Amino acid sequence: MPPTDTTAGTGPAPARPYGAGPRPGTTGPRHSPFGPFTTVDDAPDGEDTLDLRLPAEFLALRTGVTAGLLGRIATWGAVPTPAGSFQLVPVHIDRDLPLVHRWMNDPAVAAFWELAGPPHRTEDHLRSQLHGHECCVPCLGVLDGTPMSYWEVYRADLDPLARSYPARPHDTGIHLLIGDAADRGRGLGSALLGAVAGLILDRSPACPRVVAEPDLRNTPSIAAFLSAGFRFAAEIDLPGKRAALMIRDRVPRDAP
Repeated sequence: MPPTDTTAGTGPAPARPYGAGPRPGTTGPRHSPFGPFTTVDDAPDGEDTLDLRLPAEFLALRTGVTAGLLGRIATWGAVPTPAGSFQLVPVHIDRDLPLVHRWMNDPAVAAFWELAGPPHRTEDHLRSQLHGHECCVPCLGVLDGTPMSYWEVYRADLDPLARSYPARPHDTGIHLLIGDAADRGRGLGSALLGAVAGLILDRSPACPRVVAEPDLRNTPSIAAFLSAGFRFAAEIDLPGKRAALMIRDRVPRDAP
């Protein structure tokens, strides 16, 4: 994820529908890079911990249930942030592929997401999230009506990642990249991470915590997670990277 340093904006603004054009004072869609965020979790800690070291076939059977749960993201609505009104909008490939492809080809994004290349490479990734067994909803992050980030929200307990950590039922993971270089270094990363984690915990009462696994090399991303209320739980070896396990637990104020 991008370097961020929480700068307050002018305050929350009314949400503008995605597709209504750029925000006042901008010339069009904003694009820029950040590393990805995957999800993982901490050590076993009681009866509410479930160690899902299960075959892919079992995970696939559970995907239908997950799709129903995460499919509600489209109804979550907008939330105020210091930078404006923010909303997650599920990706539609025909509409959103050019924008996501451009972001994935930014060198700063590609260094961590590794999806640079022709449009079909980005399209294949998006389709695998939408129609595969990833238990995942890819979304655009829309700030005051302008798409400016890409998110993946997924059931970490049903993802193959659950084989690498003691997952709890309904653990929810997030990945993120911010699309425009102009949005880095001014606090957006941590502000939006905090907003999305809060949304997940508020709209998904069964979710006990939000988890992420940024690459250990991506220190700005880790710093943004910490600023957004996540804690560093452990270092984890995942395919292709050594990751920092970041967790935001549900606390009494998040209780349904």
